[in-house]
Amino acid sequence: MNEHQSIMKSKILFILILLTLSCQNKTEEYVCKPCDLSCDELTFNESGICPHCKMDLIKKSDLIPEKELTINEITIQEGSGKFLIDGGLQKEKQIIIHYYRPKNLKSETQVVIVLPGAGRNGDEYRDAWIEKAEKYNVLVLSPEYSEKYYPEFWSYNLAGMISDVEINDERTTMTGFKISVNPNKWIFDDFDRIFDLIKDKLNLKTDTYDLFGHSAGGQILHRLAIFKSDNKANRILSSNSGWYTVPTDKEEFPTGLKGSYITEKEMVFSKNLVLFLGEKDDANETRGDLRRSPEVDKQGMHRLERGTYFYNESKKIASELDYDFNWKLEIIPNVGHDYKGMSKAAADYLYGLKK
Repeated sequence: MNEHQSIMKSKILFILILLTLSCQNKTEEYVCKPCDLSCDELTFNESGICPHCKMDLIKKSDLIPEKELTINEITIQEGSGKFLIDGGLQKEKQIIIHYYRPKNLKSETQVVIVLPGAGRNGDEYRDAWIEKAEKYNVLVLSPEYSEKYYPEFWSYNLAGMISDVEINDERTTMTGFKISVNPNKWIFDDFDRIFDLIKDKLNLKTDTYDLFGHSAGGQILHRLAIFKSDNKANRILSSNSGWYTVPTDKEEFPTGLKGSYITEKEMVFSKNLVLFLGEKDDANETRGDLRRSPEVDKQGMHRLERGTYFYNESKKIASELDYDFNWKLEIIPNVGHDYKGMSKAAADYLYGLKK
């Protein structure tokens, strides 16, 4: 072996030694299972619990890439995730369901369906419930009705109850629309359907679920109590709606019942509807868009005022008809138009004490 070959052999040996030492000193990285939170981007140097989402950390090398969602393929793993379902009788539409499954899920675990506001941000509304979901062992389901399949506010806030809408340039007043008398076009039936799918998938024993909706989601839920009272929901929390459909024959739909398919006398007030209002969602609140028109301004000049008006008018109508009235009004101290604050209060209200 000449001198050149000897030098080359020494260099190769040196490189191999460095590579061996590098592999021995390499630290295994850990991550949390995909949870749709910001901590999905974080890595940790040792195993344990993620300080953000509280999920068990796994080796990064064991992480399985997230699959593309397949419609009606439902998988619900521990922690946060999502799945895709069709629009029920409207098969051409799709709904993403963001969920949080608590660690100690049991067959008796309760279920809450959370409806987001006008942003349709079901993932963020789901996230607002995670801490309380673990505390109270509640399964959270938050539907995302995308603008692609449910365009404009009348497809969501008004649950698809109107079509062929004409609106002024300022987008403050509807100048024309048609009332859809076909319940198959509304989104109210989706909530029972989502619950039934999950109950069957997870073998849950509960026969009912709870509903919480904030802002636009709250609009959907008070209308659900009026127009689809025969549902499987146990308690319905309608929170901080911008405006209301008051159950009166004296006002035209959608601010009243006139022209819709039901009348005052056909109303059912026995459902567990709770007007869940933030004390600070008043004239000083600047968050969120608040619709203004002569029709809705009759209900009040801010959300707290309008929600209180809706409750009082509904109670008066039920009394005049001598109907049972089971609706409630709850005002949450020191919270404004804040879905996170109202979500925490809703979780405590529903599950913190036996109701």
